Amino acid sequence: MDRTRRFTAAAGAAGLLAVSAFGSVSAQDLTPVSVVLQWVPQAQFAGYFAADALGFWEEQGLDVTIVDGGPDVAPQVEGSLPNGPEFAVSWVPRVLAVRDPSVPNPSDLVNIAQTFQRSGTLSVSWADNPVPTPADFAGKRVGVWDFGNEFEVTAAAREAGLEPGEDYERVIQAFDMSAFLAREIDVAEAMIYNEYAQVLETENPATGELYQPEDLVVIDYNEVGTAMLQDAVHARASWLAEEGNEDIATRFLAGVFKGWAYCRDNPADCVQFTVDAGSTLGLGHQNWMMNEINALIWPSPNGIGAMPQETWDKTVQIMLDAGLITEPPSEDAWRGDLTEAAWALLADSGVDLNGEGYEKAVVEVTPRGE
Repeated sequence: MDRTRRFTAAAGAAGLLAVSAFGSVSAQDLTPVSVVLQWVPQAQFAGYFAADALGFWEEQGLDVTIVDGGPDVAPQVEGSLPNGPEFAVSWVPRVLAVRDPSVPNPSDLVNIAQTFQRSGTLSVSWADNPVPTPADFAGKRVGVWDFGNEFEVTAAAREAGLEPGEDYERVIQAFDMSAFLAREIDVAEAMIYNEYAQVLETENPATGELYQPEDLVVIDYNEVGTAMLQDAVHARASWLAEEGNEDIATRFLAGVFKGWAYCRDNPADCVQFTVDAGSTLGLGHQNWMMNEINALIWPSPNGIGAMPQETWDKTVQIMLDAGLITEPPSEDAWRGDLTEAAWALLADSGVDLNGEGYEKAVVEVTPRGE
């Protein structure tokens, strides 16, 4: 699949008129920009697919190209290139790492909207071989992903006085749960919206039924205290400094926020937008993912895109303690004014930007996520 795709918007196909805050705008007058995602199409990015499919960016006078991420596409690198996508969706630690003065040609990416308010990272063990806390990693085979995905796990172990290679065996997992299901590792890293569900979607050979939550013991890093900030929208400071680009970024965020609010209220539609965007995951798995992703965003007490300062500070401290950055990021590593300006654009739209009454639904687990 081409990693750069233009979707046929159900509510705003090219050539139609789009109504924006600036009046009636023809397709030829739309400003072209692009955004690179953290990974391949899945419900983790449903808000972006919704913004495209429903014409929310066209309403803001933008023609947005969505660029797929994936194992060979690092959004924090793509977004840092002078001629790269104007916007990048990436986990915060990865951006902090490429911004650090210790690396050649440090990036000038700036966090302009912290969409995920909570971390989705778990560590999972079997109930018959439980590892209920990071302190229990001692002597165990602990699975993690690398490339910066392991920071929360490593930090939690270090807070418990344990070092990888000394106190426990660190095993680099594939981006699935095959090693865990084969019991080649005692503990597996899993995203609550993806790999955790993969286990529940698998048949337990001892019972002939699907695995159940009670078959598992889960460590939630939000509860442990080493949760780090994940999906956020970034843009280059040098690009933002050019005339008119802060306005473009504001309008881009307005479309993003409206897209995520739509997915909160219409998850089934957004699962379909994700399928239309090229996702190869099963419909049942996407329904699970959409539900869990909404719970990482909503409620957003201070408004979608607002920075939870305590979690930002914790993320920076974990990076420093682990030697992953050499000094704290400069104060301009994130900015909230563009998010606030996007809220203002949506002030009269009736869009709920806080989701105060949001409650996560119960989603049925389906065999193999089908």
